[in-house]
Amino acid sequence: MLTALAAALLGYLLGSIPFGLVLTRLAGLGDIRQIGSGNIGATNVLRTGNKALALATLLLDSGKGAVAALVALDLAGRFAGPDAALLAAVLAAGGAMLGHSFPVWLGFKGGKGVATALGVLLAVCWPVGLLACVSWLAMAVLFRISSLSALTAIALSPLTGWYFGGPLVAGLCLFIAVLVFIRHEANIRRLLKGEEPKIGAGKKAA
Repeated sequence: MLTALAAALLGYLLGSIPFGLVLTRLAGLGDIRQIGSGNIGATNVLRTGNKALALATLLLDSGKGAVAALVALDLAGRFAGPDAALLAAVLAAGGAMLGHSFPVWLGFKGGKGVATALGVLLAVCWPVGLLACVSWLAMAVLFRISSLSALTAIALSPLTGWYFGGPLVAGLCLFIAVLVFIRHEANIRRLLKGEEPKIGAGKKAA
């Protein structure tokens, strides 16, 4: 129980680091929450016109989720065995998702969790994460809509999670999918109306 709680807390604290906000402020671009959609993720950072900063945000948001899962996997594996290690990694991954989406430092108003989701999936079960990345890239090339790419990749993950990782990984993927879809509610409404901006369009969206 203590291992599980520690893993979830570790994941939450790492996940709640708002790299998009930190990087844009350090770059002198102001508060990312006042730009574009107001989101702290890489897609909104791209709306500042700084592609390098957006890429850094993407990598760091992915990395914090991966680090949370891998640290929990390693520590629990050393002290509690392989079965407990996978559970700890899953809990840390879920905690990282919650931390990114609802960071305590920002009044529980965070990002949409796509980059962090890709990071935790790569760490917990790399084939699932890899297929999610490939799905995202394929949809992005075809339609150039970030939200559609993300929603498609995440929606497929419970199926690939079950195939490659079993029930525990599939459960994590389902949790991530539900959270990501909830966080993309406004994007889904715009997609249905045909009003969702394309990647690099620079259009401000709520």
